[in-house]
Amino acid sequence: MLTTKATNQAQIEALLFISGDEGITLGDLAKITGFMKPAIRKILSDLGNKYAADPESALVLLQSDDTFRLATKQSLAPVIKHYFEVPLTVPLTTALLETLAIIAYRQPITRLEIDSIRGVQSSGAIQKLMVRGLIDTKGRLDAPGRPFLYVTTNNFLDYFGLASLAELPALPAQDEIDESDLSGDLFLEALQSRERHQEEDN
Repeated sequence: MLTTKATNQAQIEALLFISGDEGITLGDLAKITGFMKPAIRKILSDLGNKYAADPESALVLLQSDDTFRLATKQSLAPVIKHYFEVPLTVPLTTALLETLAIIAYRQPITRLEIDSIRGVQSSGAIQKLMVRGLIDTKGRLDAPGRPFLYVTTNNFLDYFGLASLAELPALPAQDEIDESDLSGDLFLEALQSRERHQEEDN
């Protein structure tokens, strides 16, 4: 199968996409791509103008200080809100539960830390958990990019029938956990044990 090298603009757009709500700094874009900053600024300007000029595009490019991120246009807020509200009666998927479990046991935690544990990108799962009110942000980490720190909410406690986080099922002892083999399954299994206990009690 023949493949062609992605254009410079496509590479920047892809990095904006996977960086999620936290966005990505100009410095990180330069570090990852190897492009010069003036060239990246030109690409970002072109992307922003392209989104703004195209009424068929759902995207807008936002900038905060030296950080850039993709977002959906404000005019689409009603349909996006409806999308997230419709599945509220549907049980949480495994991906959402896994992300939620990691946050519950490791909070406060950044998205990149969650991604590292899960081995996949988690911005979509985080966004859905935010809309459902099961997690929230609690400040930013004092590190490059100032990533958000995620924590669980009182709605999370209600969802799992917990009075406090102290009632979370215990994880294996720290000396039994091999950090190199750490994955979301460890946290998910512990959290799901709570659901099983609830079903047995009922």
